[in-house]
Amino acid sequence: MGAGVSNWRLAQAVSRTGQLGVVSGTALDQILIRRLQDGDPGGYMRRGLDAFPFHAMAERIWQEYFIPGGKAERTPYRLAPPHSKDNPPQLVELCIVSNFVEVFLAREGHKNPVGINYLEKIQAAHLPTIYGAMLAGVEYVLMGAGIPLKIPGVLDLFVEHRAAEYTVHVTGAQEGDDTITRFDPRDFMECELAPLNRPRFLPIVSSNTLATTMLKKANGRVDGLVVEMRTAGGHNAPPRGKLQLSEAGEPVYGERDAIDIEKLRELGVPFWLAGGYGHPEKLQEALAHGATGVQVGTAFEFAEESGLRESYKQALLAKAIAGNAQVFTDPLASPTGFPFKVARLEDTCSEAEVYAARPRICDLGFLREPYRTPEGTIGYRCAAEPLSLYLAKGGKAEDAIGRKCICNALVANIGHPQVRNGKRVEHGLVTAGDDLNSVPQFLAQDYSHYNAADVIAALFHG
Repeated sequence: MGAGVSNWRLAQAVSRTGQLGVVSGTALDQILIRRLQDGDPGGYMRRGLDAFPFHAMAERIWQEYFIPGGKAERTPYRLAPPHSKDNPPQLVELCIVSNFVEVFLAREGHKNPVGINYLEKIQAAHLPTIYGAMLAGVEYVLMGAGIPLKIPGVLDLFVEHRAAEYTVHVTGAQEGDDTITRFDPRDFMECELAPLNRPRFLPIVSSNTLATTMLKKANGRVDGLVVEMRTAGGHNAPPRGKLQLSEAGEPVYGERDAIDIEKLRELGVPFWLAGGYGHPEKLQEALAHGATGVQVGTAFEFAEESGLRESYKQALLAKAIAGNAQVFTDPLASPTGFPFKVARLEDTCSEAEVYAARPRICDLGFLREPYRTPEGTIGYRCAAEPLSLYLAKGGKAEDAIGRKCICNALVANIGHPQVRNGKRVEHGLVTAGDDLNSVPQFLAQDYSHYNAADVIAALFHG
């Protein structure tokens, strides 16, 4: 669904029904400080900060970013620095606190489990963000867009507030290069705490091979699998073999990309099926195949509680009701090189003229690529940054074609668009699954909206 769409409100609403609500863990540091600069409407961030166990740390963030009444409409947001292998202490604190606040609010008022979902590709942020979520009592950690073999060991260490390490993939790294990011909770703890509960770990996989690899080679317990088909929203796994495009310009998937569910069952762990399973009959089909359940994204993306800005929500709902919503699997949009599902919507970066009019700017940097510089240090580049900068950092011109600043677009999607030069406002880029046109099944007759409980009821009862 994208950063901040599956927010604490949506996760809480889903968990209250007895299902597993999952918050998006992407960019929570930037999202928290934008909520504070908007004046913290409703006082929810303040409530989360008050519950944080390290009070001085929480207060530093409040004093640094909170603007009473909110910033002026045409004033740009202040940014936290982008992540790097060696994050400054202020950014580490922000990662810890922001993840705590989101999970705390999602868990508030009920006793049902809550999970958090991370992208493995955003490696430099993993350690403090996971620790912050665990401080808030998160019960599940989900992770996709990579091969998170070392995450189970991290969870085990954080139970006892012990130091952990994580290897950052650096393009061109040589033997002997330091590519390890390190985090010791005790460098930041202001008081002694009891051991934490270890969340269950569910890697998100897209092939039988990766499912087997996770279970055989992970450095700790894997509690189950989320098996995501290529129709799911967000980033998709690329097709196996040489990339081929359809006449429409989308990646072509073949038999090698299909999931063998019988082999999944043989692995002997719980699994959930995802991508096109937001339908009552698909839920029953998944259960009949031995799945523990399904993961649903697109249906909840347009529920009242989701963080997607209302104008986008209503415009895409109207298209879906008319049966003409379009989702394009863009092989170029994401700087990661992974295919990315894009919902076609006027006045967003899905439209060629809007994309072309945007200067190439990279100032959030979540999807930056770490690379080894000629001097042997680690540099950072993004295929969506200004082309001259990208080329100067060793990037290839062909790798920059069609790349879009997903980071700025996703925070614009949730109502926190950056303002440039006091006048130009960042446009969003909405992602959704291929079954977007089926979303009206959750609408009551003559209604233009629905909530998370309506989705749950429809999936179970039709």
